[in-house]
Amino acid sequence: MGLNDQIARDGFVTTTVESLITWAQKNSLWPMPMGISCCAIEMMAFGGPRADSSRFGSERFSFSPRQADLMIVAGTVTYKMSWVVKKIWDQMPEPKWCIAMGVCTSTGGMFRSYPVVQGIDLFLPVDAYVSGCPPRPEALMKALMYIQEKVAESKPQLINLGKDSGDVRRSDLIVTP
Repeated sequence: MGLNDQIARDGFVTTTVESLITWAQKNSLWPMPMGISCCAIEMMAFGGPRADSSRFGSERFSFSPRQADLMIVAGTVTYKMSWVVKKIWDQMPEPKWCIAMGVCTSTGGMFRSYPVVQGIDLFLPVDAYVSGCPPRPEALMKALMYIQEKVAESKPQLINLGKDSGDVRRSDLIVTP
């Protein structure tokens, strides 16, 4: 039996370890939901049967930051709440990504007052912004697909020894003008 006959009969797949890890990361993003206000309802709809986030491997909403790699911040973030969001972000393992869902999360929305953070990009690195008040689940799905493309283009870390983020203090997070 020749090699061609065996390939035709059994078939096989060749790949590299890096591409296999990238494929697995891309198709198994586990969101850490930070539903702070009204946008959280649309985020729940994203996890429901109509939007069907399980098609993308993201049906497992992880309420433990140590098991999540995608944070979805949905709603109005106040300065009082921002240190909690940052602390949870620091507990997530690398590599990690962030989606700012809704106008209030992205820019402060209609709340131009002193207790509201005017965009979470002041204290978190945001990878995708979802516009709308409230944004539709389809818009969040598009942001998820954008994150998946970003993961597919990145080079995976084969060994992650972690990093020490140290203590998080409120005064270290946001500097007000």
